[in-house]
Amino acid sequence: MKILIIFNREPYDSTDVTWNGLRLAGKLLEAGQDVRIFLMNDAVDMARDVCKPPEGYDQDLSKMLKELIAQGVPVKVCGTCMARCGIFKNHPYFDGAEKSTMPALAEWVVESDKVITF
Repeated sequence: MKILIIFNREPYDSTDVTWNGLRLAGKLLEAGQDVRIFLMNDAVDMARDVCKPPEGYDQDLSKMLKELIAQGVPVKVCGTCMARCGIFKNHPYFDGAEKSTMPALAEWVVESDKVITF
C-alpha cells in the first residue's frame, strides 16, 4: 500500500504532532508499507540542517527524518514554501530531501492509497 504523509506544521511548535507523524512513518515502514513524505508550509524547516531541537525538547526531528530517508523513504519539499515559510527561510535542504512542486504533490496524492496530514 502506498501511504503519503504530508507535514504542514513548524517542527518544534510546542506540541508533539510532528514527532508523532514521524513515528507513524517509521512504524508504517516497519510494517512493509510504501511510505512517502511531503513537507510544506512551516514543516520545510525539518529538512534543514540549521533546524535544531529547542532546549528541553528530547527529540531531534531532523535526525528522525534523515533516518527515514536512509531507510529509503522519499522526501519531497515544497520549493515555493522554502522561500516563503519557516523560521529558516531560504536555507538549503539536507541531502535526500528533494526540492519539489505542487504538481509533484498532486501526482503523489493521486498515486497514493492513503493520504495522512500532520
